[in-house]
Amino acid sequence: MKKLLAISLIALDVVAWPRAGETLPPIHSRALDKATRNKVLLINEGSEPRTLDPQTVMGIPEYHIIMGLIEGLVGCHPTDQSKEVPGMADRWEHNDDYSVWIFHIGEDRKWSNGNPVTAQDFVFSYKRILTPALGSQYVDHLFVMKGAEDYFKEKITDFDQVGVKALDDHTLQIELVGPTPYFLSLLQSRAWFPVNPKTILKFGTISDRDTKWTLPENYVGNGPFKLKSWKPNDVIEMVRNPLYWDAATVKLNGINFYSIESQNIQDRAFQAGQLHKTHALQLDKVPYYRLKHPECLRIDLFEGVYFYRLNVERKPLDNLRIRTALNLAVDREAIVKNITRQNEQPATGFTPPGMGDYQVFKVMAHNPDKARQLLAEAGYPSGKGFPKFNILINTNEANQTIAEAIQQMWKEELNINVGIEHQEWRVYLDTVNNINYEIACSSWPGFFMDPVAFLDIWTTGNKNNNTHWTDSKYDELIHQAAQTADAKVRLDLLHQAEELFLSKLPVVLIYWYTRGYLIQPSVKNWNSLALNKHNYKFIDLEPTETVLKK
Repeated sequence: MKKLLAISLIALDVVAWPRAGETLPPIHSRALDKATRNKVLLINEGSEPRTLDPQTVMGIPEYHIIMGLIEGLVGCHPTDQSKEVPGMADRWEHNDDYSVWIFHIGEDRKWSNGNPVTAQDFVFSYKRILTPALGSQYVDHLFVMKGAEDYFKEKITDFDQVGVKALDDHTLQIELVGPTPYFLSLLQSRAWFPVNPKTILKFGTISDRDTKWTLPENYVGNGPFKLKSWKPNDVIEMVRNPLYWDAATVKLNGINFYSIESQNIQDRAFQAGQLHKTHALQLDKVPYYRLKHPECLRIDLFEGVYFYRLNVERKPLDNLRIRTALNLAVDREAIVKNITRQNEQPATGFTPPGMGDYQVFKVMAHNPDKARQLLAEAGYPSGKGFPKFNILINTNEANQTIAEAIQQMWKEELNINVGIEHQEWRVYLDTVNNINYEIACSSWPGFFMDPVAFLDIWTTGNKNNNTHWTDSKYDELIHQAAQTADAKVRLDLLHQAEELFLSKLPVVLIYWYTRGYLIQPSVKNWNSLALNKHNYKFIDLEPTETVLKK
């Protein structure tokens, strides 16, 4: 194992540092100090977005961009992710058991085209995302609403039977399937964001995907910023929305989101003064920034899990012994201590710590002897006859390094050969969505502060499952948890569900996240948030001395 870690760290040093005489690739022509004075935030969100439609988006980078353009019923609190601030609703109330909610849409809320935001807009939006033909990836987030799942699965065809009603232009009622005290946190999910009905229907039908409505000249949002331009594989530019209801609070005049997938190039762009903030950290540079520029280094707590999906219909991954052996052969402690080095925790369960009173599991440990025993019991003693398969990753240096480490662990401990397959972000998303892989690098963030945010995705038919794993008992436990009014009983049901999931292991657990990135001191109010949801209207830029010098 020491040899393995040495090889991994050497590989990091080889790929990370720019060679002598190399020049930084052109990112943009605007100097950082000028952007700061003009209050234009220059930020990298990693991969090129597939779409800016909140109801068909799949990836996290897209969501972070959309948050500047569209606002839901409630907004993200700037310092505490368990709280919320007014959004399109200026106030709300609920019944005693949190199963019926009333939202009052502010009369000053407008779309960027000048149309008023109404309760009917939300009814239309929820009908659109629940329309099966749209194929929304996160439609299950609405299944807490009465009748929503039945409408999506076409068990009912009358949308009036779904638990959402516009009582008048400015009053929206939402009836849920059961008590949902975390509902305000759930509403911050992209799936609950509204779309402008007239704009959607101008460029297609309610169920059309990828229409021209998301082009800059057609885009209609209701957030603090509006879309100015979108240069594919380069930059998405936003400018302040003068019609935003809380425009007086907005500090920035604009945001430029750059598509820089390479962590190496992100780092070099930051050092060249071309970015206020990176999306991620280059793994081998963490010690350097800790020592030389701690004022630019941020490692935040983050509710998320890094893992590998297993296609349980592909042999030999259909065998539980094989799936368990692959898990037991992974030295998670070595990965977080010697490779990622950002204070991550080895994932011993799927749901990470921090979800209130929910007790995390500590069931997964490094046990190569047991792994070899299970491999032999499955018919592959010492790895003999084991078919070669690939780990699918999207192009990213950290994913590559971790995959190489796990590749070597499985070779060293189990004597099995595993390849690594790279795909560009959009292609990778399609491949995973179509379950056309053996093993796929994955991550899952908490979209809201409740363990069901992590556990619901493994239910049958969930569009984020993408493993072919299914279990009716698991489905029933999740369903029962959604119906119960007793908070303790509910958490116990969710705990039973995760215990069942971990006994079947359609995943390889790796680590629970932190969020590491670089940020210039000129960026103000970018606080550490457990869900990494930043409300851009609170972000500011203040000129400061240049921190990084060549």
